[in-house]
Amino acid sequence: MEDRGDDASRAPQLAQELVDRMAELRKRIDLLDEQIVQLLNERARCAMGLGSIKESVGLKVYQSDRETAVLEHARRVNKGPLEGSAITRLFERIIDENRRLERLSYSREQEADPES
Repeated sequence: MEDRGDDASRAPQLAQELVDRMAELRKRIDLLDEQIVQLLNERARCAMGLGSIKESVGLKVYQSDRETAVLEHARRVNKGPLEGSAITRLFERIIDENRRLERLSYSREQEADPES
């Protein structure tokens, strides 16, 4: 028969180790979230720049070939554990928001220069 006395006495220590590990992982997630937000905003600034260029040469905001290429690239560089379909869904949202910013960039430029 096993003596469980040692296990019972270690329970509070094990519980604290788990709590500490969870706190470490949450802190790491917070730092990663900050980096993700910075990268998303940097990407958005690039999209706004593209919107300005597209507007100046008369291109449409939505270009299906480019969106397909972006999604394919994101899936290709994905090393997991997220599945390709998850990467696609995430990037579709990112692209949607960037396209919205491109359109806003169009409207602001047209409001600033109504003769264009």
